[in-house]
Formats: sequence, structure tokens, C-alpha cells
Amino acid sequence: MTPKLVGDSSNHQFTLLIGILTKPDKYELRHFLRLIYAAQSPPSPPAKIDIKFVLCNLTKPEQRIFISLEIKRFDDIIILDCLENMNNGKTYTYFSSLPEILPAKYDYVMKADDDLFLRLKPLASSLEALPRQDMYYGFVIPCNSMNPFKHYMSGMGFVLSWDLVEWIGESVIPVNNTFGPEDKLVGQWLDGGKKAKNRFSNKPAMYDYPGTNGRCSHDLIPDTIGVHRVKRWDQWFRVLDFFNVTKDIKPSRLYTL
Repeated sequence: MTPKLVGDSSNHQFTLLIGILTKPDKYELRHFLRLIYAAQSPPSPPAKIDIKFVLCNLTKPEQRIFISLEIKRFDDIIILDCLENMNNGKTYTYFSSLPEILPAKYDYVMKADDDLFLRLKPLASSLEALPRQDMYYGFVIPCNSMNPFKHYMSGMGFVLSWDLVEWIGESVIPVNNTFGPEDKLVGQWLDGGKKAKNRFSNKPAMYDYPGTNGRCSHDLIPDTIGVHRVKRWDQWFRVLDFFNVTKDIKPSRLYTL
């Protein structure tokens, strides 16, 4: 089951593309994340959410075969024209490429790390009443800040309105400043262009996994939108168990859980 579409697209109030930046060889993680997002209930209020895995150019013969199978089965892969990297332009290439390669616009576009667990229904609810223009949303850095108009949103997962995505692809400001911490650079681009007059920090609903990152971490809470730095299987187990992700599994005589 492909998780790329969540909700009723004929009755949605807004559209959101979530691009999960990851590496070609992380086959197991992509399959695991597909299970997680396919298992979640549709957002309420209605939203159309597409989830795509974002890679740079493939460099190995086996990648071309295995990822071709993923594309045939799930149709949830974006392959950008770049060399795989974290802080050397991949995020810029992601945003700047979308207006050219997507068949339709979205209201919002999100960049997310592959060690971020997102709860789609709370995410959709948090975006419902926000502006659809000039909007920048996420977890403001530094960790102890509550002011989204200073500094920038953490790269764990942040959302831009579509007009800002288009601006990134057209402006000379981002293209001349693509080397360095990608989340910090996005903040610099927007500040330099006097963009993102609507800024929202969703603390404490997004945070790093308990105990992993000082002031950016806290205990799991019911009102969570996203948990970052979930890297080990025991951490994934704790998160999925806390939020009862498998609660809706149908009873069957084929298994006993």
C-alpha cells in the first residue's frame, strides 16, 4: 500500500507535499517509513498529503534496478540532479526543482529528515488555519527560543508555502548561498529576501527524541507532531508504542498478536 496520498483529495482544504530527504541505499528505512505512514488515519480536517522520498543521482547499477522497482510499485521517489550530500545544496536543489518537475502546485511543501517520525493528523490540524502565502513553519532554532522571527527553523522538518518554493527557484539569493548547514541557509535566504512574513514555531509539538540533544529533547507527549533523531529500532519501537500506531489492526484467525 503506497502512503503517498492521505485523505480525500476531492474534499481537501489544502495540499501538502512532504519530501523526505534520504539516500539511495537506505532501502530498508524507506520500506519501514512507508509502513508507518500508510498505517496512520487520514487527517481531519481533510488534507491531501503526498509523501515522496528525495534522492540525488543514482551512482550504482544496483540502485538503478532496486529503485526502479520501488518506483514501479510505490511511485513515491524523486531523483534530483545532484550529488548526494547533506550541506552542499541538496535542499536548495529540492525546493528549486519542484516548480519545474511537479505536475501541479501544492499549498505547502515540507522538507523532512528520514529520522523524523511525523503524525499526519496533528500536522494537518496545525496547518489548517495558517496562511497559504509567505509562510515558514517548523521548530525554531536555537532550542530554547520561542521566537520564529529570529534565526531559522530546524532541518528536522520545516514547511514553506508554495510562493516561497517558487521564489527559491527564481531568486539569485539562494543560488549564490548553498554551501553550509541547509536549515540555517534557508533562514538566511528568507531573511535576505525579506520573505516569510508569516512564521510559526510548533514547539513543543516537534522535538528531538528524549535524551538525544539537550534542550531540543523532551519526553514524548500526546500532542506530538514530530519526533526527530529516531535512529535505532528500540527508539522506533518506543515511539510507535507510545502513539499506539498499530491500534487499528484488524483481528484475524491468521495471526495472534
